[in-house]
Amino acid sequence: MPLKLYNTFSKGEEEFVPLEKGKVRMYTCGPTVYGRPHIGNYSSFLMADLLRRWLEVSGYEVIHVKNITDVGHLLHDADQGDDKIQREAEKSKGGGGAARVTWEDVMAVVEKHTNEFLEDEKALNILDPWKRPRASEFIAEQLAMIKTMLQSGHAYETDDGIYFSVQSFPQYGALSGNTIDKLSAGARIAVDEKKKHPADFALWKKCVGDNARHVLRWTFATGKRSDTVGEDEESGFPGWHIECSAMSSSLLGGQIDIHTGGEDNIFPHHECEIAQSECSGPAPFVKYWVHKRRIAMPKMQVLWLGLGKEKMSKSIGNVLSVPDIQAMGYSPLDLRYYFLSVHYRTQLKFAKKGLEDAKNARRTLVEWMQKWMQNRDIGFIAHSGGIPPNADFSVEDIRRYLRRFTEAMDDDLNTPAALAAVFELRTQAYHAHRPVLGFETELDKFIQLIRHTFGCFDSEEAEAIPAEVQKFVDQRAAARTAKDFKESDRLRDEIAALGYEVRDTAEGQKITKM
Repeated sequence: MPLKLYNTFSKGEEEFVPLEKGKVRMYTCGPTVYGRPHIGNYSSFLMADLLRRWLEVSGYEVIHVKNITDVGHLLHDADQGDDKIQREAEKSKGGGGAARVTWEDVMAVVEKHTNEFLEDEKALNILDPWKRPRASEFIAEQLAMIKTMLQSGHAYETDDGIYFSVQSFPQYGALSGNTIDKLSAGARIAVDEKKKHPADFALWKKCVGDNARHVLRWTFATGKRSDTVGEDEESGFPGWHIECSAMSSSLLGGQIDIHTGGEDNIFPHHECEIAQSECSGPAPFVKYWVHKRRIAMPKMQVLWLGLGKEKMSKSIGNVLSVPDIQAMGYSPLDLRYYFLSVHYRTQLKFAKKGLEDAKNARRTLVEWMQKWMQNRDIGFIAHSGGIPPNADFSVEDIRRYLRRFTEAMDDDLNTPAALAAVFELRTQAYHAHRPVLGFETELDKFIQLIRHTFGCFDSEEAEAIPAEVQKFVDQRAAARTAKDFKESDRLRDEIAALGYEVRDTAEGQKITKM
């Protein structure tokens, strides 16, 4: 069964056929680093990581690019207003928008939150991309595309910037369904009398008017950094959308196989990417558009989180970060399993019970895999429940579950069905004798396939417990001996806040790094 993916552009599932045999060029929209990304952001990054892993399992060489947006992304995803990162730098100065900041101040914000992003991706076991470009490093490439569109009539200049003319590109709206005739002023589009059409979007903004205080700026003619302060129509900064087109075409070529992102990126960001890329380079820009549904936060769940709002958004401050998940007593890999256990085109309603269930399910599979590896050489998979073994479990039985797993993943990454096959395999194999030559090899291979595909079932390596954690562990043991379970629970939370999980077993407390 060939791999099929749902293509947002065609609005249906399509058989995946790469532009070049054996290779996949894939671009993922990365974060704007004005704050630590929240778990909703990571849901789309985890989907992209899953897709990349499955493509690799399927034998493809994946050339993956994931960008860092460090300039040009304005508040409310608009063409007017403050730069999101500069605003954070100003807040750090204690003066809000009135505070004067330097290039170095803004870049300090970039570095801080980029490092947090990289820490979180590592904790979530997200594979590093081939390249991780920054928008500020590709100014010359962005300007080259803009100048090409000016010359061809797809862009025009005003007194405050350069805009793309959507009327020059009749296909505008094919991705999102927001076609030109449907678009009207006010529908996620700011009214601007300078524009020829309300949907026209900024490719370049001049440092004039409200943008005169913009710190990250470059000279339009040369692309060189400008240190001018204040009004200067010769210098400016790129719009949000042009960066991804420039970085993608520069690193992957004018046409790519797959572009991923969250569904919030479909309009306007990805719609604009298509327009400017195909008006300055070959078409189609992207063969397969793959989008992750957003995470929903039902009202009944916000109470235990203390968020107070339904939508998870950094702009209103009601977000959960990866460290927040750890402080709640969960591993980042529990979160990874939770997100990947639901089909990427199904909206996940984030709930504490769902996260707890994910933790238990993941640990069940991890412990089974560990127990298999520990006992595989003694002729059976140890089982403590005393249940008699099932009938012989053959190599063909394992291959049958492998086919189910593979068919599910090839069916638009149907992870619920793939995981169902894994749990059924575990149930059958857990109690089985292994009389057939090759059983161990086949099961080993399948387990490694599962581990690589999902990225959250690897054995947790033993390591030295830090002294601070061990202190709480010892105190908790004493509290449990004294039957002070309230204190025991409090100490469990203290241990979790330091990134470790304590579990009570027949042999005593078991400590693992989350």
